[in-house]
Amino acid sequence: MINKEKTERKRMSGILVHPTSFPSPHGIGDLGKGAYDFIDYLEETGQHLWQVLPLGPTGFGDSPYQSLSAFAGQIYIISPELLIKDGLLENHDLEGEGAWDPKKVDYGTAIQYKVRILKKAYEHFLEKRSSGAFAAQAAEEAKRAAAEAQKAAGNADCVQDAVSSDACPSAAVKKTDKIIPLDIQFEEFCGKQAYWLNDYALFCAVKDDFQGRCWLDWDDDIRDGEASARAAYSVKLAREIGFFKFTQFLFQKQWDRLREYAAQKEVIIIGDIPIFMAIDCCDVWSRKELFKLDSKGYPTEVAGVPPDYFSATGQLWGNPLYDWAEHEKSGYEWWISRVKRQLELVDYVRVDHFRGFESYWSVPADSENAINGEWLEGPGAKLFKAMQKEIGEDLPIIAEDLGIITEEVEALRDEFHFPGMKVLQFGYGDMTDVKYIPQFYDTTNCVCYTGTHDNETTLGWYLHQSEEVKDRIRRTGNCDGSGVSLDFIRFALGSIAKYAIFPIQDLLQLDNEARMNTPGVAAANWAFRYEQWQLDEAWRKDWLKIYTKVFGR
Repeated sequence: MINKEKTERKRMSGILVHPTSFPSPHGIGDLGKGAYDFIDYLEETGQHLWQVLPLGPTGFGDSPYQSLSAFAGQIYIISPELLIKDGLLENHDLEGEGAWDPKKVDYGTAIQYKVRILKKAYEHFLEKRSSGAFAAQAAEEAKRAAAEAQKAAGNADCVQDAVSSDACPSAAVKKTDKIIPLDIQFEEFCGKQAYWLNDYALFCAVKDDFQGRCWLDWDDDIRDGEASARAAYSVKLAREIGFFKFTQFLFQKQWDRLREYAAQKEVIIIGDIPIFMAIDCCDVWSRKELFKLDSKGYPTEVAGVPPDYFSATGQLWGNPLYDWAEHEKSGYEWWISRVKRQLELVDYVRVDHFRGFESYWSVPADSENAINGEWLEGPGAKLFKAMQKEIGEDLPIIAEDLGIITEEVEALRDEFHFPGMKVLQFGYGDMTDVKYIPQFYDTTNCVCYTGTHDNETTLGWYLHQSEEVKDRIRRTGNCDGSGVSLDFIRFALGSIAKYAIFPIQDLLQLDNEARMNTPGVAAANWAFRYEQWQLDEAWRKDWLKIYTKVFGR
């Protein structure tokens, strides 16, 4: 999508914000006006990077890092307004909507609302498809587009013919062949994405049929994926399966429009791939052989990290671990497909917990915390060499190389020239690590962050620091600390790092009330939203534009 040759040599900067945080009148950020306004803001302030969290569908806990699929998209960010424009909803379909908190997502209520209107859109789609309305609509759009194109080209003599018939021989009319009826677009999408979509739609439909229960609690035949059970449920739940395919189509259609708009503004989108999958996801259910599971599908070993900066008892994520030997037998087919799919949505991908590819922390499945685990060898370079053969020599990957990083992990990262991450909060706090302080960077091939979605906001972090730390920041940054969030952005912009990225909370100078995630805490995460007026403050926009230019970003 983006012309990488125009940007690959630039020093670039940008903002980390997930679509759920965008302003929207429907309780959760979406791919409508708030998203386009944000892209405009990036262009106006000279930013070329937009980083998102994983874009997959979320389950219990609403974490984008615990997705129901490695391939599907998040349907809750589908814009109702764009569905109205596409003729799939009417204004009255949105009636009865309650008042929403503009600063916080109430996932329970927002999900119920979104599912309700998406089901209305699906009903409208089925009605229009059966009546042939989409073909007629496409024909009218084609004629209208031809007339507009000819008028713009000064070919007014042919305009009336273009409106009334297909007789006009101009090149403008030929371009209207690209206008495909929506139902045909849907069928083409289902065919192209069948390799993951069929399993995913069946998984979601069956999950609903079992009142949302984890697939481990389904009846044995469908839990085990027996062919007869899959066939029976495919018939029984055909309409529901169609709905889940349709909503994935809507996500793809709206996301493609936004991504194309971003490309026009020379904005690169950085996605995010969690290294591990949630136990209750389609991929574990449908590809059990790729994971370390017992005969009934329960994990024998789970993922986590040992005690670190974030937690004295480590982090017990609970994700099932990969059977890397099985992945190798297939030439890492699933992983290659996963990355290819993400590169259909974004320009670059940040791979979360990169160190897990060199060695990963394996914890017995019945453990209460992550202390009693062990390091086991990961796939290492074999995986990325397999990706290079299928995707290309220069893999568009950013390595999340935070935490306990060994020389072996750094060697793996550097072998493939993946940019690593430098987080300023890790450099200036009580547990100072100079490799995160800009004046000690020894490479430009990195991304300098003020903080990440897992950190406190910079202001919230600063307020909790000792006076000694605050004094060190004030002295090294030649600042008084009153605007520490913007000071840290200035530090990042001025670093030698090729890329500088900062969460939108830091640009807006918000405290920990706006924090996106607290690792190890299950509730009250992922809910942050901002309001458009905050982003539109003229002085803030001018400040960012000026310092971006000063530091050659």
